[in-house]
Amino acid sequence: MTQNTTPNSEPSPQERPRLTVAAVIEQDRRFLMIEELDNGVPVINQPAGHMEFGETPEQAAVRETLEETGWHFKPTHLQGIYQSIDPVRQRQYLRMTFTGPVTRHDPHRQLDHGILRTIWLTYEEILLEKERLRSPMVLRCIEDYLRDESYPLGMIHSDLPEYHPPVTS
Repeated sequence: MTQNTTPNSEPSPQERPRLTVAAVIEQDRRFLMIEELDNGVPVINQPAGHMEFGETPEQAAVRETLEETGWHFKPTHLQGIYQSIDPVRQRQYLRMTFTGPVTRHDPHRQLDHGILRTIWLTYEEILLEKERLRSPMVLRCIEDYLRDESYPLGMIHSDLPEYHPPVTS
């Protein structure tokens, strides 16, 4: 196996997969989605983002959901682990997707930069917006959810010390 690195150097962005988390949240037959800007283009996605130092994947999904939607999320299952390559950015992603309910909403919370709005869409409405989905993983995660494919959170093991990331306001 060859790599484009010299000894003791960091891998290039193309060589290092990016670990992201996402949340599939259904309520009253609608899915919690966001409309966000991706390189200046409005796209539709689930609440999702990158893990921060010291977070478990579940904590990252809770934080990202709150930051992007104003909803408090309680993960109950691991939906799945998805791998993809963005051919435009030449980046590889590994995405851990969680499911569970939202417990409350803070309608006055300022959403993350780049988030245009939060929307609740039915599966049929998501299919109509298929060309606007941020990536094929968005629809794949929803379809896996609808097939009732999920795994217990207990399959994720962490050796992190008790760490509570700062709560962003």
